[in-house]
Amino acid sequence: MQQNEQPAPTPPEMAAHETAPPAAAPPDAASSGPASPEPASSEAASPETGGPGAVRVLVAEDEAIIRLDLVETLREDGFEVVADTGRGDEAVALVAEHRPDVIILDIKMPGLDGIEATRRISGQRGTAVVILTAFSQRDLIEQASEAGAMAYLIKPYRRDALVPAVELALARHRETEELEGQVGDLKDRLEVRKIVDRAKGRLIDEHGLSEQDAHAFIQRTAMSQRTTMRAVADDIIESRLTP
Repeated sequence: MQQNEQPAPTPPEMAAHETAPPAAAPPDAASSGPASPEPASSEAASPETGGPGAVRVLVAEDEAIIRLDLVETLREDGFEVVADTGRGDEAVALVAEHRPDVIILDIKMPGLDGIEATRRISGQRGTAVVILTAFSQRDLIEQASEAGAMAYLIKPYRRDALVPAVELALARHRETEELEGQVGDLKDRLEVRKIVDRAKGRLIDEHGLSEQDAHAFIQRTAMSQRTTMRAVADDIIESRLTP
């Protein structure tokens, strides 16, 4: 499915990791063709899993070669892969069963597409979503972000971009969870996240803060003023508040 077009512009609420092919990937590894004849779902029972406290990951990708490579790479980097599947509907069920910290989810899969699967998984809460997509699916990246995805990887992915994408998704998911006590509805939480991201962007660009420091400033200010993170973000965007 690769095309010679430029990658999609990064939506403000979901950071991107554009990548080049892994050395071991075959020429057609980035295609979104039908699933491999291998079983669509499997429990990741290999002993090569992360130790106590390891981040728990579920892999959902319909191309068996890419799926197995993701599983192997994650285990080599110390993650615990709790299960993998080649179907979107099974991915949703496996998230409910295993409650992983992160799911890496292909945007095009049989059973249920990645957009709807992301929406359902985000509704369950507790699991950060990393979308796996191709250059030709730029219009779907925005939809995935709106559905609740926290980060994305471009296929064919590069191994050294995988871990940063997972870590970024976890960090952004924790930020979103902080908003849950203030905003209950998923749609409203996503809207608040966009506003907080805009405020962090101003703090980064105008005051030289790191993203972590910008978030900490918004959080501390909200706590000290007994207000919401959205109210603090609005003040920053309107230049009524500076560090």
